[in-house]
Amino acid sequence: MADIKFRVKAKSESPTKTLVKARNFDIIVDEPADLGGSDLGPNPVEYVLAAFAGCLNVMAHLIAKEMEIEIKSLEIDLGGNLNPARLFGSSYDDRAGYKQIDVALKVDSNADEETLKKWVNAIEDRCPVSDNLQNPTPVKISLKK
Repeated sequence: MADIKFRVKAKSESPTKTLVKARNFDIIVDEPADLGGSDLGPNPVEYVLAAFAGCLNVMAHLIAKEMEIEIKSLEIDLGGNLNPARLFGSSYDDRAGYKQIDVALKVDSNADEETLKKWVNAIEDRCPVSDNLQNPTPVKISLKK
């Protein structure tokens, strides 16, 4: 199967607020007031969790269908800690990003425990956002004038 290219374009609206265009969608990224923002949208690290939750949801349903599992309901709870010291340039001891992301899937289905464990393993293995978070992805940042 051929690669699919995804792209977003962003414009700074203030030191903390960014307007992102993804296809025909406008996404506001902003910091909460206690981090100097105007709290007009989730911040970047919350969007990482939101993107991960959305991808897990899609994969959970796709794989459940393949495995003939009926999902009656699915809740996804994600969270992680990061140390803001590097972000603010006050210390470089910790990494800038999440130290770990914990995910809890609460599913009501017709499947037994063993089948659900296989389902979860397949979700983690096939989720593109999970792959990006768990494996190094080359990033090239360039400057254009």
